Amino acid sequence: MKTTMIITSTLLALMSGSALSAELKVGSANMPPYLDPGRDHSNVGSQFYYNTFDVLIDKDAETAETKFRPGLATEWKLVEPTVMELKLRAGVLFQNGDPMTADDVIFSLNRMLQPTFKPYVVRAKDRLGNFDRAEKVDDHTIRIIAKRPEPLWETLINMQQLMIIPEKYTKALTGDPNVAEDSDYEAFSLAPIGTGPYKISQFVPGEKLVWERHDAFWGEKAPFDKVSVSYVPEMASRITALKNKEVDIITNVPPDQLATIEADSNLKVASDVTPLFHILIFNTQNEVMKDPKFRQAISYAVDRDTLNEALWLGKAVVPSTHTYKQFGELYMPELKTFEYDLEKAKQLLAESSYKGEEIRMDTSAVYYTNGLLAMQAIAEMWNAIGIKTRINVDDKWTGGDPTMMVRNWSNPMYFADPFGSFGVMWAPEGPSEGEGRFKTDEAYGKTWEKFRFSEKVEDRKAAYAELMDRIKQDPPMLVLYQPYESWAMQKDVQWAPKPGHIPYVLDFRAGSISVASN
Repeated sequence: MKTTMIITSTLLALMSGSALSAELKVGSANMPPYLDPGRDHSNVGSQFYYNTFDVLIDKDAETAETKFRPGLATEWKLVEPTVMELKLRAGVLFQNGDPMTADDVIFSLNRMLQPTFKPYVVRAKDRLGNFDRAEKVDDHTIRIIAKRPEPLWETLINMQQLMIIPEKYTKALTGDPNVAEDSDYEAFSLAPIGTGPYKISQFVPGEKLVWERHDAFWGEKAPFDKVSVSYVPEMASRITALKNKEVDIITNVPPDQLATIEADSNLKVASDVTPLFHILIFNTQNEVMKDPKFRQAISYAVDRDTLNEALWLGKAVVPSTHTYKQFGELYMPELKTFEYDLEKAKQLLAESSYKGEEIRMDTSAVYYTNGLLAMQAIAEMWNAIGIKTRINVDDKWTGGDPTMMVRNWSNPMYFADPFGSFGVMWAPEGPSEGEGRFKTDEAYGKTWEKFRFSEKVEDRKAAYAELMDRIKQDPPMLVLYQPYESWAMQKDVQWAPKPGHIPYVLDFRAGSISVASN
């Protein structure tokens, strides 16, 4: 009788979608080698942080429109043009039971704003360069100090990189417990702790992640006792696991597999045009690739609409420029930065310095959905106008390799502003210039400064249009499309990606997922 009552209670919980005593199982196409929201900006890692960590200023993920709301800070205000003051939420506990203090917040922020750990230095440079430091006012109040007036205060504080971690726990992981050492941050990335609704109870890099409910979470409790995510790289294996009910959700389902899944009455699909671009990057400093006319030619020769129809069943978004609807007032679809014009491609190719050299096209086999297929199709398009190509399949990153000519990449929307996508990658001294494949000049830098720091939206828009014209005339990359990504799941699982999240976030918080009866 007792056993029967326990089983019945579990079933009722599953049917109601309330706090579940069941395990949710996920089959993921990728699994990161570490978990640290400060150092990570990969598509893979970004899936996993929202369940474990919190930011000071949160954002409503239900809408693509930017609506900020209290997170670990309950209120905030500018006290000077370069100083924001934030009041901290009381009674917050980390997942190891330690109370969150103002000192933890200052430690978390300054590890990124005044970094010494090399991975933090990289992330701080490409998005946090205008912030000088964070200071404690009292036990419930902190201030963030910028170097110059900042037009994107809340937007930047909302970033994944500024999620809050525990100072005492982190410093005690290795070496001197009173000093933050590089080895502490390395250890933290394998055993992370935050304030979010799920604590990480097991992490095997590249293989498995297990969350358990954080019962002392300050907000609404997580709906599952346990969530297990397993690395299943092969698409066929993920679908088989789903059909066999070995997992409840799978990620990265390409469009050509949707009909198979939807034909199964026990399964369903959730899809979304992801706030991320698949792009081609060009090594503008490579001898063969240095002529802007050649890079213009190969850009004009790519029929992106045909790629969309062939690879995404027409469901992806092919943009005219580097812009997303989530940019709000800075959404600029009227710009014509990327176009298909075969005759112009042929003309520019004839005028260029290209002499029939083989163009190496680097790609991973499985990292990007349809990535290899896209490269094969683009190679055929280039072959058709007389460009010799060779596809190099290698999971190793070659973006900083001087012999790299062309490779596929992605350019996510890290936050809802052109600086949070184009800017993170293509700013002066940013990652692309830092790896040696892109070079800016004084004029580009001046336009960038105007775009980045102008107070008026109209001035920022005008400067961004100038930057896009520079990209068109001397292209370091070609935006292909926003992919139409899909997740498949058991029919009784109620979950879908939310438009206000950055790409690929697996949001399993209360209100974001439930399990209903069939």
